[in-house]
Amino acid sequence: MTAMNLMLMGLPGAGKGTQAERIIDRYQIPHISTGDIFRAAIQNQTEMGIKAKSFIDRGELVPDEVTNGIVRDRLAESDTKSGYLLDGFPRNLVQAKALEKMGTDLDRSLAAVINIHVDPASLMDRLTGRYICRQCGATYHKIFNPTKKAGVCDRCGGTDFYQREDDRPETVKNRLDVNLKMNTPLLDFYEKKDLLYQVNGNQEIDQVFQDIQKVLLGLEN
Repeated sequence: MTAMNLMLMGLPGAGKGTQAERIIDRYQIPHISTGDIFRAAIQNQTEMGIKAKSFIDRGELVPDEVTNGIVRDRLAESDTKSGYLLDGFPRNLVQAKALEKMGTDLDRSLAAVINIHVDPASLMDRLTGRYICRQCGATYHKIFNPTKKAGVCDRCGGTDFYQREDDRPETVKNRLDVNLKMNTPLLDFYEKKDLLYQVNGNQEIDQVFQDIQKVLLGLEN
């Protein structure tokens, strides 16, 4: 049986976090998120963790070779033998090629790269829809959770709403553009390797997970 060595991709707001939780619950494989393993490596003062901390403390980006080293150390642990779910790595082609070599060296090669695809226009609606009542702090969403009466807070009757900086259209557009630019070469890379599976993220959460399971079922057989 093929080990569930998986990588999850998707633009901000595509529902990656929700689907990652479901995959690790269903298949009982570790969720390897770069943020988590960086923190663990720094806390445990591993050789790579100490190197990473020196860059972070100076406010610099951690170089690829240090990031690769931390991921390699994590993939070499025994709990990844029957599979893992990579999230947030690789972020560029240098890291993707390093991961390929790690996979061969450690017998942990990727079995599938799942991209949760949602068109950027829909993501703009999802990510810019949140607004907050200035009076009581109640949070709403123009699509998923609007106020019962337009422009009036359900909780306190206030009529003054605001958006957080992160939710403003110009901030969201910039974040999506940066991610698109970063993800496109990786998607091309994995498509050429015949590892890429596209899943439609413009559906109900349960349906998205069912589509992911169909992909994973194909790997098991």
